[in-house]
Amino acid sequence: MKILLTGHNGQVGWELARLLPSLGELRSTAREDLDLANADAVRQLVRAARPQLIVNAAAYTAVDRAEAEPELAMRVNGVAPGVMAEEAKRLGALLVHYSTDYIFDGTKSGAYVEDDAPAPLNAYGRTKLAGERAIRESGCRHLILRTSWVYGARGKNFYLTIAAKAARGEALRVVDDQRGVPTTSGFLADKALALIKKKASGVLHLVPAGETTWFGFAHEIVQLKGSASEVRPIRSGEFPAAARRPANSVLDNSRASALLGAPMPDWRELLWTL
Repeated sequence: MKILLTGHNGQVGWELARLLPSLGELRSTAREDLDLANADAVRQLVRAARPQLIVNAAAYTAVDRAEAEPELAMRVNGVAPGVMAEEAKRLGALLVHYSTDYIFDGTKSGAYVEDDAPAPLNAYGRTKLAGERAIRESGCRHLILRTSWVYGARGKNFYLTIAAKAARGEALRVVDDQRGVPTTSGFLADKALALIKKKASGVLHLVPAGETTWFGFAHEIVQLKGSASEVRPIRSGEFPAAARRPANSVLDNSRASALLGAPMPDWRELLWTL
């Protein structure tokens, strides 16, 4: 099987690049190889590669900057996945695509299930929702994996930022009124591969078990690092940001768990084994 992976230098893409060769012949691209904002370049790449499986791990992920660059974010997150989907439909290929918890507005009291109505609060969420819709409307075979609070040992992410500050013993002030599920990049790659093997399709929420706040996540990281850094909870209004975030973006993973035949590991377990 021929496989095309986009974003192989990203957090999730790097993990996928290690696992996907077990399924077939892998061709992967990074940002310097493919400008996702260029729809023609995306189309040409897929037509040249002629894959049976496309895994799109690339995205515009700068949530706050997207407020100032909504058109660029839309080209990358909304238009490019649609082009991949059109080409996947033409080839009869499967498209695996990662989406986000930020398509929801956070007003639900419990965890969001796949069928809940989206209502994004920010430009990033709107562009990711546009990508989902373009994929579904194309009629291609697809697997859309919504996830949240992605982190790992590579790249730029909340975990690495807090770990670096903790190593210096810095005092930390962290938002405690936004709830979600921290998710490791390795988990996302491993479970995606398992779901592909199960021939899963449609939209699935792919996160570990449990939930926390950014404050709770930071506190756990500080404990993991054995740091004496003080972690103080604050409200979102005390940490100004260009983009609004949902107060609750916890995703229910029961559908994915049922398909895989086992419960997901707790997010703390994954953190402590990183």
